[in-house]
Amino acid sequence: MTSGKYEVESEKNYEAFLNQLGISKDTIEKYRNFKTLTEVVQDGNNFTWINTYPGGQIMTNKFTIGKECEMETMGGKKFKATVQMEGNKIVATFPNYQQTSEIVGGKLVEISTSGGVTYERVSKKLS
Repeated sequence: MTSGKYEVESEKNYEAFLNQLGISKDTIEKYRNFKTLTEVVQDGNNFTWINTYPGGQIMTNKFTIGKECEMETMGGKKFKATVQMEGNKIVATFPNYQQTSEIVGGKLVEISTSGGVTYERVSKKLS
């Protein structure tokens, strides 16, 4: 994983994935054209993952690979998880979905799967 700031440049299955998670249509519309910013800070096996959403909402998750930690979903729900590293991919299991994150060609590629629906978000590196 490469530390840096990333901005969303493309998404696939955005609406279908959020519908699968039970997110309201109003919320889906609110986030549809917003370029989510993600900042990844890596120090060995320790990570800080910061997402900035519309209206200045910021969600920060800190974790150490292989150790249980408390994390928070976009909706503000807190849960316990153990984040793993599989090759170059970070793998996290959230309450309703599983997410993998990796750097491919200098871009942050995040793939989330829930109930057979796969959502892909690709972000370009800003710094």
